[in-house]
Amino acid sequence: MSVPQLSAETRGEEILAVFETAFGELLAADPAAFRVKFRKMAASAFAFYRGTACLFYADLEKERHGGPYLDERTGRVWIHGDLHAENFGTYMDANGRLIFNVNDFDEAYVGPFTWDLKRLAASLALIGYTKALGDEQITSLVRTFATAYRERIHALASGAKDDEVPPFTLDTAEGPLLGALRDARARTRFALLDSMTEIRDYERRFTEGDGSIELDAATRYKVLAAFDGYLETLPEESLVRPDSYRVKDVVGRRGIGIGSAGLPSYNILLEGHSDALENDVVIYIKQAQTPAVSRHITDPAVRGYFEHEGHRTVISQRALQAAADPWLGWTELDGAGQLVAEVSPYAVDLDWSDIDDPDEIAAVVADLGRATATMHAAADDESGHSELVPFSTERAIDAAIAADEEGFGDLLVDFAHSYGAQARADHQIFVDLFRNGRIPGL
Repeated sequence: MSVPQLSAETRGEEILAVFETAFGELLAADPAAFRVKFRKMAASAFAFYRGTACLFYADLEKERHGGPYLDERTGRVWIHGDLHAENFGTYMDANGRLIFNVNDFDEAYVGPFTWDLKRLAASLALIGYTKALGDEQITSLVRTFATAYRERIHALASGAKDDEVPPFTLDTAEGPLLGALRDARARTRFALLDSMTEIRDYERRFTEGDGSIELDAATRYKVLAAFDGYLETLPEESLVRPDSYRVKDVVGRRGIGIGSAGLPSYNILLEGHSDALENDVVIYIKQAQTPAVSRHITDPAVRGYFEHEGHRTVISQRALQAAADPWLGWTELDGAGQLVAEVSPYAVDLDWSDIDDPDEIAAVVADLGRATATMHAAADDESGHSELVPFSTERAIDAAIAADEEGFGDLLVDFAHSYGAQARADHQIFVDLFRNGRIPGL
């Protein structure tokens, strides 16, 4: 697949139209946050790609009614929605284990499984280009990803036991994945708390400044009311000690990252599982966003399944991530759906900056293929949301790939090269639009 060759001016108009649909309302509300977001996106083609899932899916629009390996089942599975090579990292699961896998489920939805794979494949082309890898090396990386994904899906579809397809943990991971897990293990809740809070009058409170916004009484009341609503969305096993949810302090924050520009958010300091001050917990309430892929999925059964975007984000994460964060829940604030989760000290993203050796890159890419397959397989008729996906995802995907084994890798390789080149060209067009004041509202 490739975007039709257009002049820079025409393609620029397309990009601006997509941005207006995806960002227009938030940009109008907080242009300063989007100036920061867009400057981060201007830094590299990969940063631009990360911030433009909206453009990616607009370009995939023609596949809405079909495509290779897609049928009534494989075109309707739970997908991550923004699967690129930097959306992997560590988390502490509900069982207390450190896991390396896919993270950041803000864009998750129900759609074609190949859309996740294509987005990841194009990101590999962009990373490979950044590291000055040749086209043949990039081809090899994408095939490595495709092969690892295909083998893991087949193993899961064939009923492989847990010890045959184990998760990436401190006992099973290798290389940079193990490094990320060890880094996460070395971190402590106390260090996180020390960076955000202080002890005043024998009680912990958020530190003033450093991005925190003091709330007026009315806003504080609304946030606490939303917090009460959040508690009702937690699974029973998360509520074994009610004192854990005693609120100590609340502050406001405003997102300025690539994915969260303009979205209001709040941090809440909680008692935690004991009276000890080092066991306090920080959770965040963040306005959930409309996932880019949802604009191109018209199935009313999918659209009607979710109460709001906060509900969608949480249900999607619980479906895609085994033993998800026990603090994960949703609520509403000012009529908008909110995502609620812990500000975890154990979250470490995969750092590509020092992964330069081609063999090491290939090993990591293979692991990302296995992790992606495990994620897709988790969200099916056994995930607790069979109304949307009432079948075995891994068996459906396995059967679809089996119908054309050779073409599967070719599909991803061709897409990686064509869309990687398109993203590099789009990045330059975007930079020129931005620096010349062509983006409305800025």
